[in-house]
Amino acid sequence: MRIGLLTDGGYPYANGESRLWCDRLVRGLPQHEFDLFALSRSAHQEDQGWVRLPHHVSRVRTAPLWTPEDGTPRSSGAPRLLARLVTGGGVSYGRRDRKRFAAHVRALATAICATEDTGTDPAPGDGPGAELFTEGFYGLAELARERGGLHLALRSEATVRILEAASRARGAGRTVQSATVVDHLAFAAELERVLRPLSLDWYEPESLGAVDLCHAASGGAAAIPGLLAKRFFGVPLLVTEHGVQLRTHYLAAPDASFGAPVRALLANFHTLLAAEVYRQAALVTAGNTHVRRWQQRCGADPAEQRTVYPGMAAERFSAVGEDDDAGGPDTLVWVGRIEPAKDLIALLHAFAEVRRAEPDARLRIFGAPADGGEAATYLAHCRALAAQLFPDEATGAHTEGVSPVTFEEIGGPEVPDLAEAYAAGGVIVLSSVVEGFPISLVESMLCGRATVSTDVGAVVEVIGGTGLVVPPRNPRALADACTALLRDPERRARLGAAARARALELFTVEQNLAAFRGIYLELISHAPVRREADAVDADGEPLLFAAPAEARLLGPWTQPQPAAIGAGAPNWAAAGAAPAPEPVCLCATACGPGDGDA
Repeated sequence: MRIGLLTDGGYPYANGESRLWCDRLVRGLPQHEFDLFALSRSAHQEDQGWVRLPHHVSRVRTAPLWTPEDGTPRSSGAPRLLARLVTGGGVSYGRRDRKRFAAHVRALATAICATEDTGTDPAPGDGPGAELFTEGFYGLAELARERGGLHLALRSEATVRILEAASRARGAGRTVQSATVVDHLAFAAELERVLRPLSLDWYEPESLGAVDLCHAASGGAAAIPGLLAKRFFGVPLLVTEHGVQLRTHYLAAPDASFGAPVRALLANFHTLLAAEVYRQAALVTAGNTHVRRWQQRCGADPAEQRTVYPGMAAERFSAVGEDDDAGGPDTLVWVGRIEPAKDLIALLHAFAEVRRAEPDARLRIFGAPADGGEAATYLAHCRALAAQLFPDEATGAHTEGVSPVTFEEIGGPEVPDLAEAYAAGGVIVLSSVVEGFPISLVESMLCGRATVSTDVGAVVEVIGGTGLVVPPRNPRALADACTALLRDPERRARLGAAARARALELFTVEQNLAAFRGIYLELISHAPVRREADAVDADGEPLLFAAPAEARLLGPWTQPQPAAIGAGAPNWAAAGAAPAPEPVCLCATACGPGDGDA
């Protein structure tokens, strides 16, 4: 079948979220044809180029979400943005289209402003608010498809006035009612950016209308083209989330530069969008149960949900998994990106307690700071704390002191790759206070290592009884668990073996591919038949043999050929127009082209 893979800030670019997972999915299902529809997030991402694509990726369509439509950088030029919004931004709609646009924006704004903005539990999006949202959302999509110019209209003075009126109307949330003109200007700019997928030229019969199934690799903006493909062409939509976009928005909101009214409006919009995505999706897959519960809070129907764990390349860690304590049984290892959410401060304080109980213990921290100045500052603070808690200790009067805590990066002569980092210790520690799906924990399990982790995100679900779990922000509990494993090598060995067996059963690439191979077939078997215009007669009934059986199989016979029999004759029937195709096996097995003589 033909799959339209929808991505946001990832595949096929060389860096970005879910890039590796998408690449493994596409390469692992060569029996399907993939069309990629990718949204990019920055100029730097586009400059890095694409990964090498397999042969069964037939088409790639990309669109940037980072370019400012007013021609100025987003971080500067506020006066110019204000002037553009007040002057109307060059919108060229006629009177009828202006009325349509105003009606749709009014419905959208009313739904956004009327949503309760408590900021605690996202509403499922049912009721009049959801109806107004869908009316405005799809109305703007149809207007953009017919007339264009939506991105300019959303930055016009008319949009700002409609938003202001909706925020003052009865039923608007208290925080929304306090919005100023500056807040409405900022939200109008953000709304235009989020709704840019509505203005793309992907919604044509030969583009998204030609795929059999849309698979959105995340919620949010990536799923918008899938919503419109279902709306315009009836293409079924599959949504996969390894982290809920709405939860990510809530976590990032306190650090945003917007005021409380703008944050409330954006939260309301993303809540309504998430509910619509889950309502229209034929199936929603979650990377873990933690994500699945968030999806249900945002309106997903449990009957239309399924948990599919992300796959890891187990072969990278097979050699380490066969070796016990090669890096030292008295060594604790931490691996990951160094940032405040990882709570290395608590880990260092916990290790101070471990050293009192086990004086020969060591702590090796493998990682680099995440992007941004805050992460670099945090790393410097961690280094300073380690130097204060663990001054260099010399074993003799004439030897140089060595600290029991080291900060290292993977790629050096001692630790050339990730597997060697996990092999460097007997116990792997995870000290996070915020975590989604703990990839580093799965990698350590594949290496057959005993683990001590904090109870956050999907940690308990991943561990499943094969490691020790303690409360977050509790250095004493973390220290006690680490000390217990350091003193009991037999227990470490049992937990490590059980962890490796669990990881090989649940978290491999093979199980992930098998799950989606079955999901694709299941969804397409329940989807209504979409008949091509040239494959039906005047009464709309299908023409017998209008499309050959091999039309859906990749190969030279699917390429257009000049007709040689007569007008209207199928291309494949042209005598001598193309060389004979390879024999195709028509049995019920998994044979491919050229595998049989039937």
